Amino acid sequence: MAKLGFIGLGTMGGPMVQRLLDAGHQVTGFNRTRSRAQWLVDLGMDWADSPRVASQSAEVTFTMVRDTEALQAVAQGPDGLLAGLGPGKIYVEMSTVSPAISQELAQQVAAKGARMLDAPVSGSVITLKAGQLSIMVGGDRETYEQVRPVLLNIGPTVNYVGGSGLAVMMKIAINLSLPVQIMALCEGLLLAEKSGIPRKVALEVLLNSVVASPALKYRAPLILDPPPEPLFDVNMIQKDLLLALEMGQRLGVPLPTSATTNQWLNAARGMNLADQDFAVLFQVLARLSGIEE
Repeated sequence: MAKLGFIGLGTMGGPMVQRLLDAGHQVTGFNRTRSRAQWLVDLGMDWADSPRVASQSAEVTFTMVRDTEALQAVAQGPDGLLAGLGPGKIYVEMSTVSPAISQELAQQVAAKGARMLDAPVSGSVITLKAGQLSIMVGGDRETYEQVRPVLLNIGPTVNYVGGSGLAVMMKIAINLSLPVQIMALCEGLLLAEKSGIPRKVALEVLLNSVVASPALKYRAPLILDPPPEPLFDVNMIQKDLLLALEMGQRLGVPLPTSATTNQWLNAARGMNLADQDFAVLFQVLARLSGIEE
């Protein structure tokens, strides 16, 4: 069992720590808002007063934060996690952030004598709690092999994809498909509904057809029954889509459906729907189709 640090104990990070505690690991955690992490302290997690304390006390430190800015906030400065790293320590970054910033951070970690892996995940809190999360890893292969047993305590599928930054690039390549698929489904669903087919019936047929990917099968029902707390809100999915568009521009890869879907996410924000799960794209299209929600 390893001594672990974990920074970012929100929607995804909290349940990850729960799984690590259940596996018998000693975890020292930090979250910007302590009250959100009290349930983990009650389960046996040690509390750290800063990211530096969390990484200083651990052999392997993880971060799972909202975006690139949040990552930089917990990594840098006298109380940042970098200040607690040293020779022999390992840092595993699991957020979906800018690949360039991830690679830059890996260089800063190496300068401390430590090693860094980028290890974003594919799935949601639903798949995480069900023990079905998929993890992709970039960085030094030997370091990956060393950390892999711990990652398997978080999710059963762990794939090594290559060097530093490549896993977060892979994650962005995956995530651009999520809102694009939802947009296409919404178009078909609205076409069926305005033809006279009840929405619930049309959605059931769509989800039993050849177009129903695993992602759609667990996300599309949110169109009919929005969750009280979004699994993946409009702002978050647009953050990932913008990272994809930035990569496409830099690499010379046209991303036409991603660019179009990004504009529909802009429309959702303009309608004050930014804090809703991105399945709310259906509402945006429905209003323009003359269907009142």
